[in-house]
Amino acid sequence: MCVFLGVSTVIANQESVDLYLLALALSGALLAHISVNTLNEYSDFNSGLDLATTRTPFSGGSGALPGNPEMVNVVFAVGVASLAATLLIGGFFVWKYGLAIVPVGIAGIILIITYTGWINKSPYLCLISPGLGFGFLMVVGTQFVLTGRYMPLSWLVAVIPFFLVNNLLLLNQYPDIQADASVGRNHYPIAYGIRRSNMVYGIFALAATLFIITCVMSGYFPVLSLIVLFSMPLAVFTLYGAIKYGEEIGNYPQYPGANVALAILAPLLLGLSLVFG
Repeated sequence: MCVFLGVSTVIANQESVDLYLLALALSGALLAHISVNTLNEYSDFNSGLDLATTRTPFSGGSGALPGNPEMVNVVFAVGVASLAATLLIGGFFVWKYGLAIVPVGIAGIILIITYTGWINKSPYLCLISPGLGFGFLMVVGTQFVLTGRYMPLSWLVAVIPFFLVNNLLLLNQYPDIQADASVGRNHYPIAYGIRRSNMVYGIFALAATLFIITCVMSGYFPVLSLIVLFSMPLAVFTLYGAIKYGEEIGNYPQYPGANVALAILAPLLLGLSLVFG
């Protein structure tokens, strides 16, 4: 969906989309996602975190390595190989367009490498890093590699997944607060508790809503973009579950499920509105 948002900004500017470049952009995004997930999986297993968590459909790790510990070096190798492949794709775009794409690429590599070991120890960095990666870096990066220049629209569009993807990880940290703290993590729910985390969730959801309305009223987004607002009740439903159940929300998967649906549906609707609006 984040790559699609980048594509939608190109189409909204009435420019053609090179399918080969799009395939490379999508491959790079997927490889980066694979890399950060597998390196995180490797680290969580070695730290003992995977053995301390209670897995739910949306938290507690995949359970793959605790069930197959002999694969730990393979998982690490996949993470490193995915990162190397991401760098190769990035190198191609540097060759094609020059150094303008380098800041986005370097920021992405730093997020991948530092996410588990360092970012998870900083409440505020951990809070915003998912949105930076999936929102700004992925949306804007996709738009750039399809056109060779930065468009203001892509930066505006990236704000929506920034808020919603931040909320996605924030809520999924609730069930793991005790386990994460035991291995030295210090994300926002650990540092400031459930109540303040719920406030942040609500602020981010409200900010995304108001940003859509503001961009439509200012003429940056088409009127059709207001369809994104039909997905926002999912945030209200999720927040109700977070307030009611707190750390136990993992036992009520309808609430984290609604949160995931929102993080996917809102960018989809926004992208479609840009294409057809």
